[in-house]
Amino acid sequence: MTVRAVLKLNNNEVMEENKKNKLEKVPGRISRRTLLGGALAAAIIPVSSSFAKYIQAGVPLGPVNDPTKTIGPGPSILGKRSLFEHPVRKPSDISSRTPLQDLYSTITPSDLHFERHHAGVAAIDPNKYELLIHGMVDRPMKFTLADLKKFPSFTRICFLECAGNFRTGKEEMTPQDILGLTSQSEWTGVLLSTLLREVGVSDKASWFLAEGSDASLMTRSIPRKGWDEAIIAYGQNGEALRPEQGYPARLLLPGWEGNTNVKWIRRIEISDQPFMTREETSKYTYPVNGKIRMFSFELDARSIITFPSFPQKVERGWIEIRGIAWSGRGKIIKVDVSTDAGRTWDTAKLQEPVLDKAHTYFRYLWQWNGDATEILSRAIDETGYTQPSLQQLVAARGKDLGGYHLNPVTSWQIKNDGSVLFKPEDWR
Repeated sequence: MTVRAVLKLNNNEVMEENKKNKLEKVPGRISRRTLLGGALAAAIIPVSSSFAKYIQAGVPLGPVNDPTKTIGPGPSILGKRSLFEHPVRKPSDISSRTPLQDLYSTITPSDLHFERHHAGVAAIDPNKYELLIHGMVDRPMKFTLADLKKFPSFTRICFLECAGNFRTGKEEMTPQDILGLTSQSEWTGVLLSTLLREVGVSDKASWFLAEGSDASLMTRSIPRKGWDEAIIAYGQNGEALRPEQGYPARLLLPGWEGNTNVKWIRRIEISDQPFMTREETSKYTYPVNGKIRMFSFELDARSIITFPSFPQKVERGWIEIRGIAWSGRGKIIKVDVSTDAGRTWDTAKLQEPVLDKAHTYFRYLWQWNGDATEILSRAIDETGYTQPSLQQLVAARGKDLGGYHLNPVTSWQIKNDGSVLFKPEDWR
């Protein structure tokens, strides 16, 4: 007998027993046979079934006509999303993008956090993990994962973002397609400054090299200005780091471009000069008016409207425009929203608490009259920096913008029929 047949049989028995006991007339009365039948339906599926390996105990195969008449699954060893919810990352060969349009909070679920790899995901045994700190120090030391967890822990919320987080080119693009290489988590670990006190850093030191354990041996030079907030993180959103986020430990530099936050970190070498590695010379640099800019660490303020956006559709009347804004240079203090293609701007409401170097939700109530228009948002951070238009970026950097640190204002087209399309812009 198939699994579905077993479940159908038990559901039929439950329904017959419900009729006998007239449950609709006696609230709260459930017979012993009904209870056992419902429990059986939620029990572990025998492994002899050809598709049992795809079914988790305690998870219903599908909705029931009346959940008040059927005993649901019991407790399970691991929670799962509703059968009706399907948020997923969008993967490519080297990255996967967060579905920004599907999130209800500024905290990204760990399994939806964006990925960017240079040689795949490293598999590291936490019992064999070691972090070496050496170079211009008094006491070179190795720290195991257990050692790191013995130090006072530190927790903060901040975003991560790839330096190449901007795509354009066609109208049928979602927020995930355009800016999906950013996510936000609550991170836990030990402050790097705590470890540096242990090893005794030379007063003449001004840089360190961070090296990862992946097959690319990702390395970046980090100047002293980034040391104070740096964390060696081993926790994310209340659990251990996911492997694709650097398990068992990674470097976290709040507000700095993604690849400086070296994952699977295994070595920190203290020095008095940058190391000029591949990822800061031939990569992660960009042209500015005929010259090449290096070491652009902080990420500038930006924002994106996540609702309404493609492929959503709206109706005439009141609409709450929603989105996120963030800056690597501090707090977001204001988000402006335009509903007339940028001719006029109004101030959106920011969701508290507004955190330093963190995604911030904004909301703006708008009454749409049914006419075609464009909606935009622009972020302003506590340094006074205002998110630029694409034309302003071109004026400041030249037409050859490269692919890094692009943070232009983005626009959504609202059509007469309520359909929403991205407005791509070509600067070349």
